Amino acid sequence: MAEDFWERLRLATRARVGLGRSGDAMRLADVLDFQMAHALARDAVHTPLDTAALRAALSPLEAVEVRSAAGDRGTYLRRPDLGRRLAPESRALLSRGEYDAVFVIGDGLSALAVQKHAAAVLRATLARLKGWRIAPVVVAIQARVALGDEIGETLGATLCAMLIGERPGLSVAESLGVYLTYAPRTGCQDSGRNCISNIHGHGGLSHEGAAEKLAWLMREARQRKLSGIGLKDEAPVALPGG
Repeated sequence: MAEDFWERLRLATRARVGLGRSGDAMRLADVLDFQMAHALARDAVHTPLDTAALRAALSPLEAVEVRSAAGDRGTYLRRPDLGRRLAPESRALLSRGEYDAVFVIGDGLSALAVQKHAAAVLRATLARLKGWRIAPVVVAIQARVALGDEIGETLGATLCAMLIGERPGLSVAESLGVYLTYAPRTGCQDSGRNCISNIHGHGGLSHEGAAEKLAWLMREARQRKLSGIGLKDEAPVALPGG
């Protein structure tokens, strides 16, 4: 049997490369696999975050639950701008303090990713930040990344780390991302953030690897008083799954 030209490349990626054909059509197994991946991605977008289970996973850490100005999932998907602003009643739940950092856990576009990975990444990060003044964890519903700016500004936190479900793809539907912002405030540009992406259990960045990168970035951001394009990620390389 002739060697499959694409086999070695498939071992290095989850992307659908070199798919075979059956006559003029794709093979049935590949079609069904694609349809399953598409269904999982749709479920990831629309499945609500189980906040009770998340708060239990975070216990005994103090947590405050807030919502964006997007009143429901449909509005959230159609109006990204509303997902970047707090609902007025939620803003009143946040008390200003002298905090080095606040961790915001937002459902984003994959609550499944948040449910599976956020608590573990947060705990591993906190273990590396001994002596820091950390605000109560904020659990944000219908959240976009920039919602963390208003939350951090309201709390008076020096840094905001937003742990949020990433847009699902057709290879991974449960990928968590982290966005770090120094001096968070309404209107921050994306160029002012550092991003750690692809935190998941399918060959992505591990919980410990993500925590190591995040803690390094947080320490450097606080010392240098900046984040984003001015702060290059020079943390030790964390191999996928390591």
